[in-house]
Amino acid sequence: MGISEDLCRRLARILGGKGQHENNQCSITVKRNLNARILGKKYDTEHEIVIQSLKNGKSLNTAEITLLQKEVQSFVRKAVKLHLKVTAVHNHWLFDKPKLMYVHVESVENPIVFARKLESILKCLK
Repeated sequence: MGISEDLCRRLARILGGKGQHENNQCSITVKRNLNARILGKKYDTEHEIVIQSLKNGKSLNTAEITLLQKEVQSFVRKAVKLHLKVTAVHNHWLFDKPKLMYVHVESVENPIVFARKLESILKCLK
């Protein structure tokens, strides 16, 4: 059983993003304006969340969150406190300003519960 289109819309609303339903999964992008530049050129930043493999009310929930370097520790602490698995912290670019970091979180749980947890952390970001 997959993620329905209605559930995808609901998850996107909770997270304040745009959902795309395809192949029984939900991909959500949440824009984040960090006024970032790479090699001096404007670069749009966003969070990417994917919800898939819904079975018995639980799904695989993954997210790649775009953060400023100074936000990483606080975000990770809050994610761990909410029982989200932090599976990677890394950068993508060498010549970005400000320095962007990407934190990956995962869970297997009800997708609404996951979305609410993630939304509670995201609203703490400036």
